[in-house]
Formats: sequence, C-alpha cells, structure tokens
Amino acid sequence: MMEVRRATDRYQGGDEAAGISTRHAFSFGSAYDPDNLGFGPVRACNEESLAPGAGFEEHAHRHTEIVTWVTEGELTHRDSTGHATVVRAGDVQRLSAGEGVRHVERNDADVPLRFVQMWLAPLDGAGQQPSYDIARAVEDGAPYKIPGAGAVLQVRRPGAGERVAVPAAPRVYLHVVRGDLRLDGAAGADGADGADGVGPGVELGPGDSVRISGVSGLEIAAGSPAELLLWELP
Repeated sequence: MMEVRRATDRYQGGDEAAGISTRHAFSFGSAYDPDNLGFGPVRACNEESLAPGAGFEEHAHRHTEIVTWVTEGELTHRDSTGHATVVRAGDVQRLSAGEGVRHVERNDADVPLRFVQMWLAPLDGAGQQPSYDIARAVEDGAPYKIPGAGAVLQVRRPGAGERVAVPAAPRVYLHVVRGDLRLDGAAGADGADGADGVGPGVELGPGDSVRISGVSGLEIAAGSPAELLLWELP
C-alpha cells in the first residue's frame, strides 16, 4: 500500500503572533483525527518555522524519540540532561526522552529558522534514561540509526535527473523537504495500487509525504535539485 499525503493536507498549528508556524502531518495537540494517529512508530512529522527570537520555552517529554532535521537557519537546543547545542542546516539531532526530559528550542539567530521534527514511539524495553546525540553535516544517503525506535533515517539530495532507490523495509515514510520529485518503478508489485488508488508515477513536491507498506522496487526521480527524508521503519 502507498498513501500520499499532500502538503495541503497538513494541520495548521503554532502561534503566528509569537512567530511560530507549524504544519502537522499527524494528529497533534488540538488537531485531532482518529484516523491519522501515526504510521508504524511515527507519531509526528512537524514542519516548523520560527521567526528570529521565537521559540518553544521549556517543556517536558516522556517515552518519545525526537529527531530534528534543520533545513534553514540555526536551532538553539538546551535540555535537562545538560546539553546546550546549536543545530545547523544539515545536522540531525536526536533526543531520547526516556522516563522524562525537559528542553528548550529557540531561534536565537537574526534569520528565519525552518526544521522538520519527527517523534517516534520507542520500542518496548528501550532505555529509560534520557539520551542525546547530534550528527553534524550528514552526508547524502548515510544511515542515521534511532536504536530506541528500531528505525533508520536517510537524507537524500538527488540532483535534477537523478534517481534514488526507496529502501526495502517493512514500512517506509518519505517526506519531501524541497524539490520536484516523482515516485515510480513499482508497476505490477503487490499492493502498488493502495486503497486510495495511489500507484506508481506519483508527482511530489515540498511538504508532501508518502506512507509505504509492503511495496518494493520503488524509486524517486528528481525533476529539480531536491532533498527528502526516507525513514526505514519496523
């Protein structure tokens, strides 16, 4: 099955007066849809925009793997485990909340900040103590593992005319950061046409996402320089 969710399907959130704009891919906060609570372990995929000086003051998380990909600007992060970090475009940050952690996320720069933040449910028996990691300047296609959720993230940056293979995994979550793409290559595969009639040859743009289950042989063709997040999920 493949299910395409368009950027226009995202739920609007945030606080425009405070310089915060959020677009949610799944039910989040007051945007509740009982038919859209998650995909595999993924519980949130939020596109966040923070104006200079804006941010999320100290707040708590429990039993959540929080993965942040900065696309523009710099994110100032501080948490109750003692980490104080500036996360820049091209960096991946992971905060494993364990039994409980508090953190602050702000744009302390003088330019706009944009990032994608995804929340994943931890595996049963995953570590109970909070932990933190950051990978600087992640290379194209380099796997970034989230052991607590049994998931792997790949950031792909195909140039115009290039093709990228979709990983073979029980589930794959694809999120387009930028660029014009086409998802194809699964003609005749079991489940290539999902319940919504979505098949190969699907055009994708910024903010679009695809939830893929049990379909192999898929490829992404880039019509322009692009950036996308590919999650391999259990």
